[in-house]
Amino acid sequence: MDDIIINNLTKDYGGGRGIFNINLNVKKGEVFGFVGTNGSGKTTTIRHIMGFLKPQEGECLVKGLDAWKKSSEIKKFVEYIPGEIAFPDLPTGTEFLKSQAELLNLKDMKRADELLKRLQLDTSANLKRMSKGMKQKTAIVASLMCDKDILILDEPTTGLDPLMRQTFLELIKEEKAKGKTIFMSSQMFDELEETCDRVALILDGKIVNIADVNKLKDTSSRSYKIEFNNVEDYTKFKKLKFKVVRDQQKYNQVTVQIAQSKINSLFEELTKFNVKFVSEVKFSLERYFKNFLQKQGGGKNV
Repeated sequence: MDDIIINNLTKDYGGGRGIFNINLNVKKGEVFGFVGTNGSGKTTTIRHIMGFLKPQEGECLVKGLDAWKKSSEIKKFVEYIPGEIAFPDLPTGTEFLKSQAELLNLKDMKRADELLKRLQLDTSANLKRMSKGMKQKTAIVASLMCDKDILILDEPTTGLDPLMRQTFLELIKEEKAKGKTIFMSSQMFDELEETCDRVALILDGKIVNIADVNKLKDTSSRSYKIEFNNVEDYTKFKKLKFKVVRDQQKYNQVTVQIAQSKINSLFEELTKFNVKFVSEVKFSLERYFKNFLQKQGGGKNV
């Protein structure tokens, strides 16, 4: 059975706000990404998974348990980093982590110490006076030290500097290697692209596309952007039988997609033309979703 199943989930706040008929499944051991702009419905969906909100319609199942009806039970094997962190009234980060360990009956703090070292976090600081980044790192340590089966992460890298963000992504990859199931929302395509197996795009409370990241990274074909120095060569090249996936006449520019095995033939042909430049267009999850939305004619931004 999938670790997380969402069926026809709806929470309508009125005025077009909320989530509408959400259907998702997250496999055991999968890292599933959830991307969208602010207000698109990411956090509302996650709060339903955690059992904090009661659905108006539909259901969320975590390991086969109804998230709303069995909220306390699912927290035994689910750990959560909220998008908005609110710590209890404790003097230091150290006291907070100790209280979390006691609450979870965690005796061995070896994993917590390892995480503190890797995230370069001093938890002796006053909890309320911590920077956003320090608070985020404290929440990360509290969630990962418990070694639970499922991680639910709501924009977990918010406030982290680039170095710490990369450290966190490495930790996520390690958790995945242990067989953990991870559901992670973000507004940053690159971090989802680096860690996730699949990514869902949510807009205006609706899932509009789910991308299989591994399939999109298929290296059997490549894309190249080619710009010609004159319109004559640009026009002549387009008459050849290469697959043009983007045409920018204004710049005498085309983007072609070609099988890996035929790349040499492309460059042999290009020697016959007056070419300004050729550059490979690397895989991009953001580009994939933008192309999808353009084809849908929605004009939405991601």
